[in-house]
Amino acid sequence: MIYTVADEAGMRLETGLPSLGLGHVPQRVVVQRLTVRLCVLWLCPMGCGSLETRCLWDCPLCRPPGSCELPQLDRETLCQWSTLSYPGLVKELCALFIGSELIPKDDLNGTSGDTGSAAIESVQGAKNVDIIVLLPKGHCTKIQELQMTTVLKENVHVFGVEGNSDELDEPIKTVFADVAFVKKHNLMSLNSINWSRVLVQMAHHFFAYFQCTPSLDTHPLPLVEVVVPTGAAGNLAAGYIAQKIGLPIRLVVAVNRNDIIHRTVQQGDFSLSEAVKSTLASAMDIQVPYNMERVFWLLSGCDSQVTRALMEQFERTQSVNLPKELHSKLSEVVTSESVSDEAITQTMGRCWEENQYLLCPHSAVAVNYHYQQMDRQQPSSTPRCCLAPASAAKFPEAVLAAGLTPETPAEIVALEHKETRCTPMQRGDNWTLMLQDTIEDLSRRWRGHALNASQ
Repeated sequence: MIYTVADEAGMRLETGLPSLGLGHVPQRVVVQRLTVRLCVLWLCPMGCGSLETRCLWDCPLCRPPGSCELPQLDRETLCQWSTLSYPGLVKELCALFIGSELIPKDDLNGTSGDTGSAAIESVQGAKNVDIIVLLPKGHCTKIQELQMTTVLKENVHVFGVEGNSDELDEPIKTVFADVAFVKKHNLMSLNSINWSRVLVQMAHHFFAYFQCTPSLDTHPLPLVEVVVPTGAAGNLAAGYIAQKIGLPIRLVVAVNRNDIIHRTVQQGDFSLSEAVKSTLASAMDIQVPYNMERVFWLLSGCDSQVTRALMEQFERTQSVNLPKELHSKLSEVVTSESVSDEAITQTMGRCWEENQYLLCPHSAVAVNYHYQQMDRQQPSSTPRCCLAPASAAKFPEAVLAAGLTPETPAEIVALEHKETRCTPMQRGDNWTLMLQDTIEDLSRRWRGHALNASQ
């Protein structure tokens, strides 16, 4: 639960998924409490003490306070965290563990847009953790970048990488592959490479299910279709785990033109394209969906040898054709759709015209699937929920491309006038060495503080 990756450098996932009767989880509860209930299913069997559990349960997570309802398309009620994106809740709950001695002191993250600002927001100013964030310069919106570079707290360290999100993941992966280095410096991540983030993301699927289901007093429980817009497949992995432990959902994964997940689901073709394509849904401009390793592992019956062979082949050749049985199992549990920029802007425009609801481009990727099903007039009694990752306020370029008027909150406007701080990582630099040196420097500073405190 605590460490980001397994000691053999694979993607960590706890074995022994709990068997869940939905009676364990209250149907009508604010999303924060629901998240805690789900976390405790894993935490308590792992020996988490009652004090930690009570702290987790009692800590106020609400921002804004009160019940966080899913937005309906006929009203403007998107639950917005301080970073105007859904990772805010995930990161804040994960950050609760930072006060425990179990939690590492250095937090290393890569971002394609929203993850970095949410991670920074959750720990900025904390006395016992430093956070390092790598952002892809020119590959996220100006607002997303400013949400990271304008945080000048002493424990926040932002690097602007001359590359895309897949490229900046490489030095992070290299650092975490050095198990001795990770343990020496108490290194962790709030990216979805961290199993705890995937665990917390499951709450979105349970909350969506409860909102779409009027009653649990039927047998069998009603099915709900959940459409997941994704890049690295973290929320897909969370949804599949929720499904595995008993939540009756049908998963649809929606991607932009970086369609490796779509090709994997449809054809078993888990291979890179020639290059990452820049799209309006920029946070999903990812070619290496590393959480698919977790999905493959679960689908293979938790066969680590099969999963390792697949991922090692992908690492060597950047191309894998899934075994027929594995592809068949994948196709049974999830369907997929790939969406163009034109379809994104059309969906944003249609949603505004019909519902006066302003979608962010990533949310539009999911809603486009919904519109396609409606337009095909395929009757279905199954409720459908599209997960909305962020506020449109962070993506004015996409809003303008859709022929709509951006709505910019005052806190976003204020970012333009704030001082920024960002260390460049240019092509030709040794990014891995830069990260290692930064972490070493931070550790020396921690040791110095500890020495001064003891004297």
